[in-house]
Amino acid sequence: MVQTEFEFTLPKGYLDGDGNLHRKGVMRLATAMDEIVPLKDPRVKMNPAYATVIILARVITKLGAVDPIGPSIVERLFAKDLDYLQKFYREINELEEHLDEG
Repeated sequence: MVQTEFEFTLPKGYLDGDGNLHRKGVMRLATAMDEIVPLKDPRVKMNPAYATVIILARVITKLGAVDPIGPSIVERLFAKDLDYLQKFYREINELEEHLDEG
């Protein structure tokens, strides 16, 4: 059986409005639709880098006690955590090419 969900722990953590820190979460594998939907979003048309925010908001299924997880949550992550999640996304979806192969 293929593993479709992966646990992660953010290096810094998401600080919510009440001052609670959320570090543990779950990310699911991305579907083609997760990559397509952001292309229709006007925020992405104005700033293509925003696609990352929308994609992560779609594939992160759990982040501590935060519910729901949407783009506004991802926008408020610390830069180190955003970088970590981008790398984690590429890793679990096997988007990194191995340079020693081929």
